[in-house]
Amino acid sequence: MKKNLTKIGLFLSLGLALVACRKDEETIAVPLSAITVSNLAADTVTGLGVDGRPQSAGTTTYYSLVDNKVIASTDAASTKWDVAFSSTKILVNSGTSGPGLGGAFVFKGLFDDLKTIPTDSSFSTDNANAASYAIPLGSGKAWYTYDGLTTLVSPIAGRVLVIRTATGNYAKIEILNYYKGGITLPATASVNDKLFKQRYYTFRYIYQANGSKTF
Repeated sequence: MKKNLTKIGLFLSLGLALVACRKDEETIAVPLSAITVSNLAADTVTGLGVDGRPQSAGTTTYYSLVDNKVIASTDAASTKWDVAFSSTKILVNSGTSGPGLGGAFVFKGLFDDLKTIPTDSSFSTDNANAASYAIPLGSGKAWYTYDGLTTLVSPIAGRVLVIRTATGNYAKIEILNYYKGGITLPATASVNDKLFKQRYYTFRYIYQANGSKTF
């Protein structure tokens, strides 16, 4: 009788352990939710220069994907921020831009379809001295196109910025809009609107805090 009771106890213990494991697996499998950031000012235009080009203060907006907040420019030389925005330029916390472990590459595909960062992916870092950035500058090279006729900037559909954060974790970003209010201006908009309503980012992102490359 005692032996039977012992066996029953062992079976019950094993059963509880399996249930606990399944619960842990279910917890890990819960999908991460995207965070949307709206109207993030990125060196907004202050006027026109004598050459007719937009003028600004030359500022950079530093952002923590971990904490979902703007980081003071006085902390630019720290690992408190992960990405930074200045006009159409997006920096990562690495190389000449910061002291972190940051890096990035541009993934061609849909944001929701990028579930796991491919194993053969290569992360680049920023090197301003060589005019080389992890997220390439210029129309059509990374996340946007610029139309010289309408002077409008438009995000490219199916481009995702895959980010290695300042501390070595991973995130993915989709730039949704470049204009105040999250609405791209019509080609017929006034010059003033095109000047002063640009450089306000709306984007969504998912940050993976557990160190894995799976979203």
